[in-house]
Amino acid sequence: MKSFVISLILASSALLGPLKDSRSLLGSSQGFSVRPSVGVTAGVTSSTSLNVFGNRKTKEQQTEEESKYWQGEWVCKDCGYIYNRAECAGMYFEEQGPGFRCPQCSGPRRRYAKKVGDRVGTTLDGGDAPILLFSFGGVALTIAFGIWAVNNL
Repeated sequence: MKSFVISLILASSALLGPLKDSRSLLGSSQGFSVRPSVGVTAGVTSSTSLNVFGNRKTKEQQTEEESKYWQGEWVCKDCGYIYNRAECAGMYFEEQGPGFRCPQCSGPRRRYAKKVGDRVGTTLDGGDAPILLFSFGGVALTIAFGIWAVNNL
């Protein structure tokens, strides 16, 4: 096992080439060190470091972006939690992915509805109707299969 490790280290050092200023792994003068792949110049700053996140949006761009999203409140139909953009990484509700859960009750995204005044509407994804329909259909088929199995066995 020791010879395998030694041969592995020697093979990798042959691939990497001779390296300087490093400690020895095998007791010899060769070892491993990390060298920067690009030369680093001291005292030089880059102007791109200030623009990492892009330019600021103009007022027109901000109003255009806000007009794409529902400006009212989104409410969880299970617990009544009102979606707060500040608590959810500053994202609009429509930007949240399908794996989004209510922070209060862990209800799925489909349980949220738009609130207009005092009324809470439904979303366009169908709500729980498809789930309930297929659940009851599965129960009915299971009972029918059980009855058939009892009569024919």
